[in-house]
Amino acid sequence: MSKAGITNVPDSIITGDIGTSPITGAALTALSCSEITGTIYVVDAAGPRCSDTDTPTISTSPILSQAILDMGVAYTDAAGRTNPDEIELGAGNIGGRTLVPGLYKWSTGLTIMSDLTFSGSEDSVWIFQVSGTVNLGSGVEIKTELGAQAKNIFWQVTGAVVLGTNSHFEGVLLGWTSIAVLTDASVNGQLFAHTAVTLQKKCCH
Repeated sequence: MSKAGITNVPDSIITGDIGTSPITGAALTALSCSEITGTIYVVDAAGPRCSDTDTPTISTSPILSQAILDMGVAYTDAAGRTNPDEIELGAGNIGGRTLVPGLYKWSTGLTIMSDLTFSGSEDSVWIFQVSGTVNLGSGVEIKTELGAQAKNIFWQVTGAVVLGTNSHFEGVLLGWTSIAVLTDASVNGQLFAHTAVTLQKKCCH
């Protein structure tokens, strides 16, 4: 979900739904319907029109308006959590670590240049509060173990997010600005941007 548009460099693979609002459907650029298994939500008829029933395009402002509101609520909720378990862990360099469930807070950006692991049960929750950018290095993987689930890992990020080439990301990304998924990077989770999302030749489940 994006407020300002989704730009794609084919071929990407998206398993799930995508949408833009309040920007028009014309802000979905270079995106082929065959790349998406799910529904494309736009506020008008300017977006891609899919003829196959497996990838319908739906013009529905009320649903999108609610989704944008929900995105804002989720971002504010994550940002407003207090009493963090960890503050300034690794001075923002957190690659190579195994993280247990909890609330993590940084006053600057995050740099992840080696594999990062989330270790916990299927009910465990992680919340990251990041007052800066997030850079996931090329070829770096974010992993889960012992039942940890991507849907329970929340990244609240005030700055831009870049997922490097051939990297792998896990979690729900709540970005205040842009999210860039570079060539052959993959995502298991959800991407929510208050500006734009850029995809390059692979993506999301």
